[in-house]
Amino acid sequence: MSEQILERTQPLTLLAEDERIFRDSVREFAEAQVRPLVREMDEHAKIPRALVDKLFDLGVMAIEIPETYGGTGATFFHSVLAVEELSRVDPSVGVLVDVQNTLVVNALMRWGSDDIKRRYLTKMAASSVGAYALSEAGSGSDAFALATRGREVRDADGDGYVLTGRKLWITNGNEADVFLVFATVNPDAGYRGITAFVVERGFPGFTVGRKEDKLGIRASSTCELIFEDCRVPEGNVLGEVGKGYKSAIETLNEGRIGIGAQMIGLAKGALDHAITYTKERKQFGKAIAEFQAVQHQLARAAVDVEAATLTVYNAARLRDAGRPFLTEAAICKIFASEVAERVASLAVNLFGGNGFVKEYPVEKLYRDAKIGQIYEGTSNLQLQTIAKQLLG
Repeated sequence: MSEQILERTQPLTLLAEDERIFRDSVREFAEAQVRPLVREMDEHAKIPRALVDKLFDLGVMAIEIPETYGGTGATFFHSVLAVEELSRVDPSVGVLVDVQNTLVVNALMRWGSDDIKRRYLTKMAASSVGAYALSEAGSGSDAFALATRGREVRDADGDGYVLTGRKLWITNGNEADVFLVFATVNPDAGYRGITAFVVERGFPGFTVGRKEDKLGIRASSTCELIFEDCRVPEGNVLGEVGKGYKSAIETLNEGRIGIGAQMIGLAKGALDHAITYTKERKQFGKAIAEFQAVQHQLARAAVDVEAATLTVYNAARLRDAGRPFLTEAAICKIFASEVAERVASLAVNLFGGNGFVKEYPVEKLYRDAKIGQIYEGTSNLQLQTIAKQLLG
């Protein structure tokens, strides 16, 4: 292996002592506080507020927020570890924490004014959940085909913008108090007219609409947002007017690493269940784990999970090191999501008929896995990103 490859990979995959301690604390929390609620949350399609409050108390809702604002002051990699460990037990809880940290907090810290940081990071470190509102009915993979408009106003009520439009498929919509909303202030300018706004729940003209009834990650709320002449103060513009596209692109690149973390956590959870079950389930007088065919399937799954983990960790380390990570983020997102689906499917197969019923945990993980190849950039878009980088 060349020195260049060693330099790029070896330091990136090791866990420091503080990272191991943090990971273990989140793992213990997930087992004690999340696992007993998994089935109920899936059936009722809701994460209890009491559990959300415990996530704040644990510190995983403010991982990169500086201590001066009440946060943990840790790294992006710590966020990845938290999402992974929570998703090992329930990917719905994992994605709530993911959106909070890798999208909303990340964007506020990078592009927020001092005033925005003071007002919103302190809230998000204490009790406020965030949501990231980019997608629309006609704006999915074509992320910048936005119909939501922002009209500048200057009157007796103060300077600001009036937002009109609808957002769809917004994660954390039910729980959120702080929304990052992308709208076009100048349609003639194309993507260069897109601006990001910080909108609070309770702003006049803003309502959270219907919640989607989903196949998987059901406890994670996915909602419509409605803006009917919603007034947003000028001080709530995030970054520069017309530069929202830059905020969206760069934040989503990091968010894809978070989804990779969710997917490797899911895959590890499914593999854990499969290993335990095959050692307990007996057929023909012995545990099915003793059959070589089963052993080989588990071994292949372990190889896939390890490889996916390294791609996610590598991308996160590169991001923290301030090095380019666009390709690595796309690689980890597509590979981890494919591995999650394969391993969850294998777990269902190894459980046999029990894998197909809700009494056992693996059918839920199988349902949860599908979204990994869809949100925050479909697999086709990841392949397009990788191909562009390869071909220059």
